[in-house]
Amino acid sequence: MLLIRSAAVALLALAGSGLASPVNFGSYVVKEAHVVPSKWTKISPAPADHVLKVDIALKQGNFAELENQLYEVSDPDSPKYGKHLTLEQTNALVKPTKDTAATVRAWLASHGVQDKHVSYSPAGDWASLSLPVAQLEAMLKTKYNIYTHEDGSVLVRATSWSLPAQVGKHIDMISPTNSFFRPVSSRKAVFTVDAHGSGAAALAAVKKTAGNPTVAQVCDPKSVTPLCLRTLYGTLDYKPKSGGRSQIGWTNYLGEVSNRSDTREFLRVARPEAIKSADTFKYIVIDNGTDSQAPDTPDEVAAGKDGEADLDTETITSITYPLPLTAYSTGGQPPFVPDTATPTDQNEPYLAWLQAVLKQRNIPQVISTSYDDDEQAVPRSYAVRVCNTFAQLGARGVSLFFASGDGGVGGDGTCISNDGKNRTVFLPEFPSTCPYITSVGATKNFNPEVVAYDEGNGFSSGGGFSWYFDTPRYQLKEVKAYVKTVPKEYAGKYNPHGRGFPDLSGQGQRYLTFWNGKFGHVDGTSASTPAIASIFALVNDALLAAGRPTLGFLNPWLYKRGYKAFNDITSGSALGCNVTGFSATKGWDAVTGFGTPNFKSILKTLNIHDGKY
Repeated sequence: MLLIRSAAVALLALAGSGLASPVNFGSYVVKEAHVVPSKWTKISPAPADHVLKVDIALKQGNFAELENQLYEVSDPDSPKYGKHLTLEQTNALVKPTKDTAATVRAWLASHGVQDKHVSYSPAGDWASLSLPVAQLEAMLKTKYNIYTHEDGSVLVRATSWSLPAQVGKHIDMISPTNSFFRPVSSRKAVFTVDAHGSGAAALAAVKKTAGNPTVAQVCDPKSVTPLCLRTLYGTLDYKPKSGGRSQIGWTNYLGEVSNRSDTREFLRVARPEAIKSADTFKYIVIDNGTDSQAPDTPDEVAAGKDGEADLDTETITSITYPLPLTAYSTGGQPPFVPDTATPTDQNEPYLAWLQAVLKQRNIPQVISTSYDDDEQAVPRSYAVRVCNTFAQLGARGVSLFFASGDGGVGGDGTCISNDGKNRTVFLPEFPSTCPYITSVGATKNFNPEVVAYDEGNGFSSGGGFSWYFDTPRYQLKEVKAYVKTVPKEYAGKYNPHGRGFPDLSGQGQRYLTFWNGKFGHVDGTSASTPAIASIFALVNDALLAAGRPTLGFLNPWLYKRGYKAFNDITSGSALGCNVTGFSATKGWDAVTGFGTPNFKSILKTLNIHDGKY
């Protein structure tokens, strides 16, 4: 303990002169305030020597032009369609101006923070450093406290923070300050053991349906298998042909690990020819994440650890084989120890993952993420800057898929505004509300598919409209038409001018999976998201094999042309907040988007004709 506290003292000494007499940058003004979400409770002031890892978002030099180029390379009618930006081109657009960079450096130096103790992103638009709470409170004119969530999670946060006016105009946000965002797995149902205990039904289906099975032969709503998904959405007889150029990745957070032995056993039953994928997919560890394959402890099993990671891995490997695969394992939720001066990430793994991936030159063209949180749990500045960072990946040709959430329009009894007025409102999920990603909802059944809903566990596919982001231009027509169908009694509970989500959907209920040595079933948009991402990884494979660029940011193509290749879902709704919620309708709706994919129709829409395609 003495050594740990010595580290804190050293950090305080680093900023000592700044604490005594910082350079005068003018009077401070509140940069942002954010009400503590209802599920969080303040416990006590944060210890002065508790060290936080801090990320400072410097204002980007020309994000407007980045956004413009993102749409140009993503619009199928643009002459620049598919001409995705390079790492260097993207960095040049987001690089802060010389004035911004100099002002932020000078402000840090005025508080005794030497440049050598700050780590900058390649573009210079992110600055990362570690400082004790006392120093941050002085720099931001704020007060950090310890907060606990009703599920036992603990964070150190402030409700507001300030900067000198001439510094504040150069900084978009600083984290962690007032963001209570926690990436929560969109896996609603508790793992329920398969009645047969061995996936016997799935194995039998694989053995008896060689050739060209029908959906009726291989799809059972009680146990959705890879064979069913590949048959239902039309990828069963597609043979990847790009020579490994099309790649897919998925993200693991909260200590989740993609278990190779579980995946191996799942593939042995569900797709035997793909079994080697369990041992060959790539693992990238970020920010104290882990790829440990050690068995989970009894406590970890009781908490369901690795259930999400196994579901994602097994779904993706069983659909995309033999495409190259990458699992990202990002840390960011260390146990909170009040008397520890060791820098922690305070559960901001999205930023850690984004900053690590943005540095990579070769990124999988498709990435699936099954984690989200209530949009109102994050301050607007955090949501906007993270969303803008997703735009950088989209401009470089990466298709980002995010789960739309599992609580419909909001969990019953929790639909209260976070503005201090305690209004009843619907609760959209972030990052699905970001206009630069593709949000995926969930369906169930097969003839026809309907909105996923499981009365037994309360799972209801999420959908709605952002309170933070305006309706993007690619979906203006669809949102304007849809809100005319929304019941008038919902007025004031949602933003009719917000970004609508999801954009599309896929099967997401009663997925067969293998976890902790057993076959079982789960529900969630965390199931539909990797499945849909996998189908588009195969679409990219066909494009690359035809000498064409990958799809990249999907939505401009989807809303302009691609929607024609989707199966419209017109039954069911996003139940939640003790109401029926948004209903599925003809065309785009705020619960299933444009519906579920037809792989062969997508290829035809893209003018890919190769043999049967």
